[in-house]
Amino acid sequence: MSDIARLQRVLLGLVLLLTALDAAWWRLAGFDLDAPAYGRLAALSLGLLGAGLYYQERRREPQIAAMLLGAAFLIQFSAAASVLNYMLIPLAGPRIDGLLMAADTALGFDWYRVMLAMADRPRLNLAFFHVYNLVLPEIALVLVALAWSGRTVQTYRFCLALAAAALMAIFFWAAFPSFGAMSLHGFAPGIAARLTLTVDTQYGQELAALLRDGPGFISPADLRGLIGFPSYHGALALIVTWYGWSLRGLRWPLIALNAAVLVSTPVQGGHHMVDVLAAFPVAALALALAGERQGARNPARMRGLVNRMRNLTIQLRKNGAFRAMPAHPARQSRAAD
Repeated sequence: MSDIARLQRVLLGLVLLLTALDAAWWRLAGFDLDAPAYGRLAALSLGLLGAGLYYQERRREPQIAAMLLGAAFLIQFSAAASVLNYMLIPLAGPRIDGLLMAADTALGFDWYRVMLAMADRPRLNLAFFHVYNLVLPEIALVLVALAWSGRTVQTYRFCLALAAAALMAIFFWAAFPSFGAMSLHGFAPGIAARLTLTVDTQYGQELAALLRDGPGFISPADLRGLIGFPSYHGALALIVTWYGWSLRGLRWPLIALNAAVLVSTPVQGGHHMVDVLAAFPVAALALALAGERQGARNPARMRGLVNRMRNLTIQLRKNGAFRAMPAHPARQSRAAD
């Protein structure tokens, strides 16, 4: 089985399993779910899936197929994963925001003082606001760029890495919920009026109320980002940067932009600093689960290394394996004679 076929099966199986789990839990537990709205998202995903299969099987255009199939997966996975996150609220463990704030203090980071400093720097804060909200458009851009440039295997691995990071964050949050530093603080009206924020302290208090009172009406029109630690926003920025490295025209802009995203996350996402630091191992593990390897486990890279040697070349097999061969077997045979 080719890498593309294997990755497609993994992605399809994952999204079907997650959707089936949500549907069964909804029926059994009686959650108040906006079924028509989620049905419309599923219909959109199915439409993209059908178009992707058409371009893959009938038109034989794998780049367009990867673009459409990747979009179909991300739409349905995002919907199913967010529903799962909400359904886990009644099972969530004790909050750990106090421990995370203590960890920040040990590192010398004071979120409240940082926010007071940002109130005195409105232009920088506004720049952070715009940068922080570019991560989702970045995902769409990298998905299209990977597929359009013929990196179809990377396109599917990109989708799988995003999903793996989300599931790790969701299940850790369910065991040890947290909502970020914004849920522990409040600002005087004069200070709050000078802060342009994606999420504010009232938002953090509303998240804490969800943990206390239950998820209520679950609708894609009113979903909130529940996860504080680890920062999924930070993990997204890192994964986008990793896959953007192979896109020569986007490499350095994405590095610069996502470095700014990571810096802005405590401010605009209301996170503890340790939330952002935890995004690094989450992203690394997600990349490993998606099949990203270096060195000898990369046949294409090995081919480049071996082919630089005078007496060896490399032959790739259909199953993705490779074999080192003498560069000139006939010449070496005559020399032996």
